[in-house]
Parts: sequence; structure tokens; C-alpha cells
Amino acid sequence: MGNRLSKIYTRTGDDGTTGLGDGTRVAKDSARVAAYGTVDEANSAIGVLLAAALPGGIRDQLIAIQHQLFDLGGELCIPGHAAIDDADVERLEQWLDAHNADLPALKDFILPGGGEAAARCHLARTIVRRAERETVTLARHDAVRPQAIRYLNRLSDLLFVLARVLARADGHGEVIWKHERRR
Repeated sequence: MGNRLSKIYTRTGDDGTTGLGDGTRVAKDSARVAAYGTVDEANSAIGVLLAAALPGGIRDQLIAIQHQLFDLGGELCIPGHAAIDDADVERLEQWLDAHNADLPALKDFILPGGGEAAARCHLARTIVRRAERETVTLARHDAVRPQAIRYLNRLSDLLFVLARVLARADGHGEVIWKHERRR
């Protein structure tokens, strides 16, 4: 790490701009800042998930994902930088397939819930989905590597499957949407 912050506040953002990783100044509400900011928010939500009781294998995967999300934030913060590659997406797919293999087929919609860990996982999933949408928005204006968007897409899928696994592991079970409740 080249630069260390000796002071947390710099006052350089008081005018509504922020510095990208390459030194360029952009508006704090730019599509790029929104995308990497929401990736950071997703990473924080996974941190909240990690504060719950989790099976060891899932915990290890989520910690690895946090590191990759930090890398992805860097990729989005530094135009032209590459940090996420096809192997990262493939690893998510492998984890997804492994966790999904023991789950029953999905026949109904599932509501966010199913115990503390599952609910936290659902929240992280929805934040990752927003990060994906904001990264797609950024890609309409600036170059974004397809691996970044694919990674976020697979990650939200993985978090959905993990929420199902965690709801069952916690003994709460999945919360099924009752579409005929008003009849």
C-alpha cells in the first residue's frame, strides 16, 4: 500500500467531488462512485452476516467473497483496472452448485427471513443486486469489464441459495410466500 492516511478527513470532498484510484476527481453522485460505493455496502452487509452464527465452510466462503468484493471495488474505482477474472466467477458457480445440490426444487417464492443468519443473507443479496444494477448503469457510460457484472450476478444467486441453506440449518425453515392469502 503506497499511501497511508495519517488523517481521515482531507476536506477535498467538501465540494461534492471525490478522487478515483487514478487520481481523477469526479462527482460523488457519479455512476462510478455509486457502483463501487454499493459494492462497499454489499461487503459491509456480508460483514453483518458474518457476525451471525454460521457453518464453518460458509463462513470461509463469505470471507473470501469479502476480499473479492474489495478487489472489485478497486476495479470499479480505477478506470481500466482489472481485478476480477473468469476463475472468480467460476468459483462462485462451483459453490452455488455445491450448496444447491442438497436443496429441494424451488416451487414457491421465498420471503426474506428464515432466522437471523438467513435474513442477513437476504439483505446482503438485495444489496448485491443493487450493486449489479448500478454497475450495469456505469457500463452504459464507461468501460466495465463483463467479469465485474457476471461476478455480482452470480454472487446474488449464491447469497439466495445460502439464505435457503441457512434457514434450514437454523431450524427456522424457509418463509414461503402465500399467494392465496387473500382468498
